[in-house]
Amino acid sequence: MQSNFWEKLKKPIIVSAPMSGVTDDAFRRMFLKYGRPDVFWTEFVSAEGLFSNGRDSCLKVLRFSPEEHPIVAQVFGSNPSDFKKAAKEIENLGFDGIDINMGCPDRAIENKGAGAALIKDIELAKQIIRATKEETKIPVSVKTRLGYNENEINQWIVPLLQENIAALTIHLRTRNQMYRGSAEWGTIEKIVKLRDLYSPKTIIIGNGDVKSLEQAYQLAKENGIDGIMVGRASVGNPWFCSNKTPSIPERLTAIIEHAELFNEPERFNAMKKHFHAYAKGFNGAKELRDKLMETKNNSEVKELINEFLSRLNNDKK
Repeated sequence: MQSNFWEKLKKPIIVSAPMSGVTDDAFRRMFLKYGRPDVFWTEFVSAEGLFSNGRDSCLKVLRFSPEEHPIVAQVFGSNPSDFKKAAKEIENLGFDGIDINMGCPDRAIENKGAGAALIKDIELAKQIIRATKEETKIPVSVKTRLGYNENEINQWIVPLLQENIAALTIHLRTRNQMYRGSAEWGTIEKIVKLRDLYSPKTIIIGNGDVKSLEQAYQLAKENGIDGIMVGRASVGNPWFCSNKTPSIPERLTAIIEHAELFNEPERFNAMKKHFHAYAKGFNGAKELRDKLMETKNNSEVKELINEFLSRLNNDKK
């Protein structure tokens, strides 16, 4: 194996969660400008899709800039031979690591035997890890959940650790919890003990309900883990890792910047989830969001934001 970048990072390691339809290259470039995490993740791609008619779409998802290193590509699937090929491809694309998705609760993903469905097929999960490691020199990691119907860390997490993966990210909910209830942070210390017993070099990263950088550091310290993965709290908040509270004008200006970076007119509506995340928590936010949802292109977004900022400035005079 070539140099394992995980071993060189200062702890606690703050990483960006892979979120489908969210953490694309425009999203990541916003973080490069305002405060980057220690490790970037891509949206996930299909291991099978990389070598099918969907290849171009997968490669588009896997675009990244040199400034984003270290960056990990996340892959989902259920066929070890697909992972074997995908691992080599991802290494050739210049990624620093490859992460196997074993936690996505989406039914469409599970129906393919992938994501959280692998929690119910431990032998297949192990075969996938081995196949992935066989064809690449970059570190292999896994992102998963505590279990499927209930907490199953002894039955599920131990076999993963026994494969000596470079890093293990645990969303501290079961598959059936989806995103409901509270993340079970009280479980992570047990996982650390299992790591120490079965695979001392594996990096343990906790994920779930992290609202601020301060909280992330506190959770890492309290639970003796190597890092924290941040998901939903980072949407509309590229300042998360800088621990800065942006002003209203800064947040609104960021909407324009993000839309210009996204710059995919044919997929403009995909940008609107970000508008909703940026424009909240201030007077007039709902009205502005409603109008932003009606925009059809970047020019309309820019005009609308500038009008709002102009009114904001006049109100202060």
